[in-house]
Amino acid sequence: PLIFRTTPQWFINLNKDKLRERAADESMKVRWIPQWGEQRIQGMLENRLDWCLSRQRRWGVPIALFIHRQTGELHPKTVKFLEEIAKQIESDGIQAWFDLDAESVLGADASDYEKVSDTLDVWFDSGTTHAWVTDNGEPLRMPADLYLEGTDQYRGWFQSSLLSSTIMRGGAPYKAVLTHGFVVDENGHKMSKSQGNVVAPQKVTKTRGADILRLWVASGDFTAEMSVSETILARVSEAYRRIRNTARFLLANLGDFDPDKDAIATEDMVALDAYMLRRADEMNKELRTLYQDYAFHRVYQKLHNFAIVEMGGFYLDIIKDRLYTMGANSRGRRSAQTAMYTLVHALARWLAPILSFTAEEIYRSIPGDKEASVFLCEWETLVGDVRGSSISGDVAVDVKQWQKMIDLRTAIAREMEDLRAAKKIGSSLDAEATIYCNDEWHKTLSIFGDETHFILMTSQATIRDESERGASANKVLDGVWVEVVASSAPRCDRCWHRVADMDGKDICSRCEDNINGDGEARNFA
Repeated sequence: PLIFRTTPQWFINLNKDKLRERAADESMKVRWIPQWGEQRIQGMLENRLDWCLSRQRRWGVPIALFIHRQTGELHPKTVKFLEEIAKQIESDGIQAWFDLDAESVLGADASDYEKVSDTLDVWFDSGTTHAWVTDNGEPLRMPADLYLEGTDQYRGWFQSSLLSSTIMRGGAPYKAVLTHGFVVDENGHKMSKSQGNVVAPQKVTKTRGADILRLWVASGDFTAEMSVSETILARVSEAYRRIRNTARFLLANLGDFDPDKDAIATEDMVALDAYMLRRADEMNKELRTLYQDYAFHRVYQKLHNFAIVEMGGFYLDIIKDRLYTMGANSRGRRSAQTAMYTLVHALARWLAPILSFTAEEIYRSIPGDKEASVFLCEWETLVGDVRGSSISGDVAVDVKQWQKMIDLRTAIAREMEDLRAAKKIGSSLDAEATIYCNDEWHKTLSIFGDETHFILMTSQATIRDESERGASANKVLDGVWVEVVASSAPRCDRCWHRVADMDGKDICSRCEDNINGDGEARNFA
């Protein structure tokens, strides 16, 4: 059976001085993430009449007051006593209040007053942290940039902080409030030891590393429940490995690169390198905005796509030929290295808020003079507005043309899968492509000319009018038909391209020129 008894309590009247309305007005000046937080806090305040501050417990922060036994009024020297008691608690701990003899403080008044035995509501404890954590000048100032907690804190910490700060300083204690969900297992069930479905962060850090745990957090939408399991962490580990391998490739090819001596001016770069720097500059702006919006899962998605698809699957795949076959100091190779140097600098900065340890490891391996740590770097503009390269006279390659080439490369790669499955080719360089296209596509492909096959990663690429196509050509894009066959030409042992005019030699004439001659010229790829 329950026993009900009437107990005197300490309250804050939220109607007094229009406190509730003032707090509600202040909440509308706050940035709530997600936006529904504003409606939720408003709903919490709307029907609340008071705030009960006291609890009848033998533990907690005491309400260190003396009240008159007959009138219930506070002692007239309450403020003075509070200061004395605070010093004693600071010296001897909270228990000093509970052990305190009232006569030692009140003297002759002790018989007329009783010591309050109640403790404070814990939400008052946490809700007033702004008064001694952030309201103490630099570097922590009021209001705080961000309060971060779970969805249950609209009834608790978020609200008690707002109310107490409105009372004490006339405004909200925070500029923004971010609400996160809770962690569940892969089936959406709450974690508990009895069910045996708990994934301990300490175990993940010990077995997979702290950055894997950080990447898992960043990869999900934290505003909802987030699932975790060994299977999910394994997928995150694979994504991490691929991002790390992209960074390793960039660094591995900068071993002989001195940015002060070897860097190429943007306007003199091979067009593909200039295009990738433009993409990096666009990414830089997008990621900065997403970080400011705390959209970490979108940061992860864009970073993963850029590192794995745009760089690993497209750009780095193409420039391997220049890096490995052209002269060490050739313009084509140094252009690629200049771009890679900028890209790895950018990648380290982009990763730093999420993969902190990995970003520092990458940054320390970058050649040239730099800050002592990636965390001392500014989020700077990378290369400005790079529209392309006007190397060949007045020919410039814009973003739309590059996107068309990427689409064509993807389409031809799909066409090669049948040849690969039939074991007619191994590498894509074992194939030749004939491209039949309309006038619009002709204009794009004519810009790249003989360098088209480097972008497509085939040994040869022949461009023909759409009227010449036969039944064996497959339509792959609007205005484009393709016929891909296995090359019958011998393979160069150095660049692995299949070249018809090998004349019984082990390497092709292009490689001979790169080794012993002036070296080939690359304008676009």
